[in-house]
Amino acid sequence: MSGRDFVDTNVLVYAVDDAEPAKRDRARSILGADDAASRLVLSTQVLCEFYVVVTRRLQRPLPAGDAAEAVRELSKLAVVGSDADLVGDAVRLSIEAQLSLWDALVVEAARVAGCERVLTEDLSHGAAIASVRIENPFAVLD
Repeated sequence: MSGRDFVDTNVLVYAVDDAEPAKRDRARSILGADDAASRLVLSTQVLCEFYVVVTRRLQRPLPAGDAAEAVRELSKLAVVGSDADLVGDAVRLSIEAQLSLWDALVVEAARVAGCERVLTEDLSHGAAIASVRIENPFAVLD
């Protein structure tokens, strides 16, 4: 693979959730790739969502300390911060592309970071939004 990839919350969550082993293994292969540190991008939104989901919504939630450590480790990747410009652009994109604001924030963060793809199962696989291609890394597993 070449270029930068934005990783959405669901990929991070699957990496620590044993409920779906095939998705867990796929997520871990993405995050553990040799070029992950130079290729993968997250956002502050994704890190916050990850913490909430893994501590509150999983069948077997992570202890808060373990989740906090995971956030610290994930923060070693490139992280796009949220600011007023990003939010404004995401609001505009959410209207134009008929996306939820949260999905538009993900796409805008990816665009700002120069990512070619967003890795997520929450948007339409193969779609192009704001010059970023959407790819469901779990599509081959379904």
